[in-house]
Amino acid sequence: MKLLPIGIQTFEKIRNSNYYYVDKTMFVKKLEEGGYYFLSRPRRFGKSLFLDTLKEAFSGNKELFKGLYLYDNWNWEKSYPIIKISFASGNIRTSDILLDLMTSQVNRISEKEQINLKEKRPSQMFLELIEKLYEKYNEQVVVLIDEYDKPILDAIENIEVAKENREILKDFYSVLKCMDPYLKLAFLTGVSRFSKVSIFSGLNQLNDITIDPSFATVCGYTQSELENIFEDRIKDFDKNKIKEWYNGYNWLGESVYNPFDILLLFDKKMFKPYWFETGTPTFLIKLFMKNQYYIPELENLEVGEEILSNLDVENIFPENLLFQAGYLTIKEFMEEYGTYILSYPNLEVRKSFNSSFLIYVFKEPVRVSKTETNIKRAILTKDIDKLKDAIYTFLASIPHDWYRKNDIDSYEGFYASTIYALFNGAGLNVIAEDNTNKGQIDLSVLSNDSVYIVEFKVVEDKEEGTALKQIKEKKYYEKYMGKYSDIYLIGIEFSKKDKNIVGFEWEKV
Repeated sequence: MKLLPIGIQTFEKIRNSNYYYVDKTMFVKKLEEGGYYFLSRPRRFGKSLFLDTLKEAFSGNKELFKGLYLYDNWNWEKSYPIIKISFASGNIRTSDILLDLMTSQVNRISEKEQINLKEKRPSQMFLELIEKLYEKYNEQVVVLIDEYDKPILDAIENIEVAKENREILKDFYSVLKCMDPYLKLAFLTGVSRFSKVSIFSGLNQLNDITIDPSFATVCGYTQSELENIFEDRIKDFDKNKIKEWYNGYNWLGESVYNPFDILLLFDKKMFKPYWFETGTPTFLIKLFMKNQYYIPELENLEVGEEILSNLDVENIFPENLLFQAGYLTIKEFMEEYGTYILSYPNLEVRKSFNSSFLIYVFKEPVRVSKTETNIKRAILTKDIDKLKDAIYTFLASIPHDWYRKNDIDSYEGFYASTIYALFNGAGLNVIAEDNTNKGQIDLSVLSNDSVYIVEFKVVEDKEEGTALKQIKEKKYYEKYMGKYSDIYLIGIEFSKKDKNIVGFEWEKV
């Protein structure tokens, strides 16, 4: 059995040792003619490994590709000098750290190539290095930049430092726009898609392949790749469960798995949120609370191209960060309107993101976890009274002073967002704003042979009984009749005054 390349981003190491490798070299072939390319993907998705694969191909290291697509489909007679720069390591939280990192990386390459640089400013050193490599080898240069945006993202909560780092990077990358005669290929990767105006000003030839069907599976594992390459590992697991937990990332092509999740699953043999745990969306959740974001909207979010591609530190949209960071993915592209429908990619992200929202807001991870467990148990055993108790106890446990500090009275969607997050954090199959021919159900929870139709209302101070009445009057349940043996109608009313449930009625159809 081969080794699992967990955390290994070096193509040579994988190929020269007994590691699994999913062949992505057909995408290298697409770049053979060169040009200027940009690719955005979430963290831990294989961007660095693909960049290193490009390095080895353009360096002419043919033997590393034996048995792979590129071995018989590449001009191995030619090789090119390589400049590979990475901002992946460390916390680049100040402009001084960024300038030092740029200088050291350019110097490291120049020393290796025995090139003496006269310039002192990082951008001019970069330009001089490209020119002198071209002169030394009489060949165009390949420039590979990994995690191009990390110096901005590391400082995203300090707007002034983020702007300083952005301007330094802008100066550095601007070198590329005047180096066309000297360059064979420039390939930049990162998590975010900052607007070209803000960071790639003048680099009009940059080809953004982030949402390009022909490059949709350049990173990540497709279903067939998973089953064929890891055939000896996957036989010990339920394929449908793996798909439910980890598949679903989509960039207008075949959906893919995050490699990090799959490798850790095969190593640990437990279903856990491996990828999610490598980074917490704290900054995003702060934005949600500040903007009083209605969390159930994440279930079926409609956005335009400008939201997906034009992130800027001075004007950050939560939807933009959610997509680029991997918490949401493309479910549908409506070409006639030029809009995208986004949603959670899989159970791992849906469950973990909602739990993180609750833990950040309420600061009590144990209570959140216990409530989610009680909710799931109540749904699976069809005990609606226990469901009511679990929700009521959770809300009642919040100190009154907490509401005052968080100004929840003006956050109309807070209660519904909290209940929605609890159901999702419990790992249940939830549909928010579920469409029917009579209107939208606030929340539908599907479980085996049962469906739970939930309507929320915020009332002033007393039980009014309008939530359940609305479900019955609009006959929301008709959508599920004949499909589920048990249909439960649940009306929940929250009081602004009491800060809790004042009405919880239910009926079984």
